[in-house]
Amino acid sequence: MEKNESNFRQLLQEHKSTIYSVCYMFSNDQDEVNDLFQETLINLWNGMESFEQRSATGTWVWRIALNTCISSDRKKKRRVDTVPLTIDRDFLDENDQQSRQVKLLHQRISRLQPFDRAIVLLWLENMSYDDIAAVVGITAKAVGVRLVRIREQLKQMNDN
Repeated sequence: MEKNESNFRQLLQEHKSTIYSVCYMFSNDQDEVNDLFQETLINLWNGMESFEQRSATGTWVWRIALNTCISSDRKKKRRVDTVPLTIDRDFLDENDQQSRQVKLLHQRISRLQPFDRAIVLLWLENMSYDDIAAVVGITAKAVGVRLVRIREQLKQMNDN
């Protein structure tokens, strides 16, 4: 058990920013991001013994994080609508052009379907098409085709 805890701590140390990035792309609400992060950690812990290392550890972490967030997104759509609490803090400066562009991009990406959102997130992390394909379970060629379609979809979106 102590070895598992040590391995888990190391895994978390190496991949926590990746996990957080995935969770952040699936929610604008900090509490929900934290919940997704925690649920991902639980799924990683539960899956450590069955991880056969047929893929890189980073690929496995991406896959667990994406599947956790996509599953949560599906469950959320089945729930009754609630009134969200707002946070009065915005970490992006509205007067800064780059911050406005980042916020706009995040808003557009959040409107994509979960699978497409996952592909964009992996691409934004500078992963190769082959690595993205390994994480999401499609061919590298299909990744390229989807990215072209996703870029067009993002360009066509209104900023309402």
